[in-house]
Amino acid sequence: MPVTGSRRTGGQRTAGTRAPFTVPEPAHRRTDITLLGVAVAGVSLSGPLIAATAAPALAIAFWRNAMATAGLAPYVLLRARPRAELARLDRRTLLLSAAAGAALAAHFGLWLPSLQLTSVASSVALVTTTPIWTTLLLRLTGHRPPRAVWAGSAVAVAGAVALTGVDLTVSARALTGDALALAGGAAAAVYVLIGAEVRRTASTTAYTFVCYTTTAVLLLIACLVAGASLGGYSGETWLKLLALTVAAQLLGHSLLNRVVRGLGPSVTSISLLLETPGAALLAALWLGQFPPAAAYPALAVIVLGLALVIRAERS
Repeated sequence: MPVTGSRRTGGQRTAGTRAPFTVPEPAHRRTDITLLGVAVAGVSLSGPLIAATAAPALAIAFWRNAMATAGLAPYVLLRARPRAELARLDRRTLLLSAAAGAALAAHFGLWLPSLQLTSVASSVALVTTTPIWTTLLLRLTGHRPPRAVWAGSAVAVAGAVALTGVDLTVSARALTGDALALAGGAAAAVYVLIGAEVRRTASTTAYTFVCYTTTAVLLLIACLVAGASLGGYSGETWLKLLALTVAAQLLGHSLLNRVVRGLGPSVTSISLLLETPGAALLAALWLGQFPPAAAYPALAVIVLGLALVIRAERS
């Protein structure tokens, strides 16, 4: 999966080559950043909604992807343009889109069970290492991220760790949970990087549909193997699952898939760190649960790290 750095390019490219990640024009970049803000707000709702939903964690992950796929299906399969975009996907693009779906399923399948094995603080802190994994994987695939990207990623992750805290309790159960959360962060990095690669040539709708379909199928298998209950919920639970699908999946992840082509995988992955303070802000507005004073400097550190990476990518 060769990956090149973000840079401004001309309007033409040699036949047989793939377009690199491009730095969009200022107006398009402002649009991407606005959509990124909406996406972060969407995924920030996932924490409070998951905590309030009376269903197994794996089942919640399955239903948010299955409902999203069902919601996209009429638009993709019945309208001429999306159907043509889907039909134009070549074998390589289809396989990469399915691989992204597998990585997203792995992210959910690894991280959510970790919450039951280790502390929430440790799980969240370790899963938010996604930007570090993204930068490492970019380096391994031939891209040389500027030093500012490394620095910005480290600063942003440090802010997230400071915000969430880390439980240093050592036990076999806690260590297993920590390992799962760390692997979940790495899986999220693979998902973002593959998405950036696919979005060079594929439309957001076609890629997202194949990705979510694969994720839903794999999570369904995981639910059946784990014996997670997939039904028998109350009407309130189904409404919360629907809200989670619309907010976190269709608005959150789908818009991330939309902007990753222009903003690049580094900016996109680091922006996900804003999910934790975003969830805290929403909890304050929705539930009256205000974060401690120490949360605000940590948020400032995350934003500083994101700004460093955006500046480096623009250069």
